[in-house]
Amino acid sequence: MDITSLKPILKGQIVQYLNLLDINPADIRDDEPLFGGDLGLDSIDSLELVVLLEREYGIKITNPAEGRKILVDVNHMAEYILANTKPA
Repeated sequence: MDITSLKPILKGQIVQYLNLLDINPADIRDDEPLFGGDLGLDSIDSLELVVLLEREYGIKITNPAEGRKILVDVNHMAEYILANTKPA
């Protein structure tokens, strides 16, 4: 999987995991801040994103500082997923 095909999948997963019923995944910009921006995500949502990474991609984030660097936007998350998962 490449980054271009991963981003729409990841956006859908974010909407699903965070139960963002009023947000269309296609409306989330790749560089839109996940926290402090229009999405209105909070610390509970960050835990759900960590769960998403573990369940969907087998990536465990145990260091909060690392999580803050990864959960910036869809671009950062997708790059991290591709760098830290084994090809199928």
